[in-house]
Amino acid sequence: MSSMPETSPLSSALPGTAAPAPVAHKAVAIWLFGCALMVFIMVVIGGLTRLTESGLSIVEWRPFTGIIPPLNAADWTALYRQYSQYPEFQKINGWMSVEDFKSIFWLEFIHRLWGRLIGVVFFIPFVFFLAKRSIDGATKWKLWALFILGGLQGLMGWYMVMSGLVDRPDVSQYRLTAHFGLALVIFIALLWVGLNQYAPRGATTPAAKRGWMLLALIVFTALSGGFVAGLDAGYAYNTFPLMDGQVIPDGLFVFDPTWKAPFEDHMTVQWDHRWLAKLTFVMVLLFWWRAGKWGLTAQQRVATHLVLAAVCLQVTLGISTLLSVVWLPLGVAHQAGAVVLVGTMTYAVYRLSEGRSAGGV
Repeated sequence: MSSMPETSPLSSALPGTAAPAPVAHKAVAIWLFGCALMVFIMVVIGGLTRLTESGLSIVEWRPFTGIIPPLNAADWTALYRQYSQYPEFQKINGWMSVEDFKSIFWLEFIHRLWGRLIGVVFFIPFVFFLAKRSIDGATKWKLWALFILGGLQGLMGWYMVMSGLVDRPDVSQYRLTAHFGLALVIFIALLWVGLNQYAPRGATTPAAKRGWMLLALIVFTALSGGFVAGLDAGYAYNTFPLMDGQVIPDGLFVFDPTWKAPFEDHMTVQWDHRWLAKLTFVMVLLFWWRAGKWGLTAQQRVATHLVLAAVCLQVTLGISTLLSVVWLPLGVAHQAGAVVLVGTMTYAVYRLSEGRSAGGV
């Protein structure tokens, strides 16, 4: 790939000096899209790990030596004995033999190994593109920030696991939601920077601003789902559209203290997620309907269609997961669907940033 000189922001701001036209770097974009896909897969593996209660099977965090799996019976016995000293084994899984332990160990091992692989796949090409001067100055700092966020995500993952190694045999719903939220931030950033490397967009339109607000609502709704997952709240009140036979069930927000109910009370947490999901669905419908009047390009309109399709799929998966009492395949698909919806909305905002968008007024 040909090199490109970095341009100082000050030089483009001088009177009489035209700002340099954005330059596409499709190889950089494809690399970032690949990293975003790996983050998506990571979230799916994380959901599977959570739903199979495998996340506490590895009780040590070894960032470098942790890539080596158990190689013999002695290794397995040592890991099993370590696990047996912690609350999940002592309070729930005391029935497990070494062979039973292996089934939950491998899923968590793959989850952690995949996270390390994302770091390698991000860092090595990043250094290569920097050496080739294929990344402009502003983008370079964004990617350094993403690399740091990736490292913090690893720390957040271990911080989450630690919460289940003390007294309660389960991780904190607060830390789980923070871990999930950081994954979504990284995913959005990878997509956004990648899209702007593939075909730079310079305009900020009213339609794009509305898209950002809708994306924020989608992420907020997904985070409320993190509390549902962290409390296993999806295993109760498995009817729809009514909850416990009522629109507003008795016992809602009955918690001490009340302000903690949206985060720690099973009924309130699930009710909040249900209504946020309904609000998100309605807002996407309104966004899609109004977009038809904005004089969008064909590509912009396709982007809004993708968001509509994604939200319909996600609502269907959410209801199906609830009615099935969180059947494993549906539960994993529902978590994956949240990332798909976030991704399609990010793409729509990118497309709506084109200057031809009339705009959401």
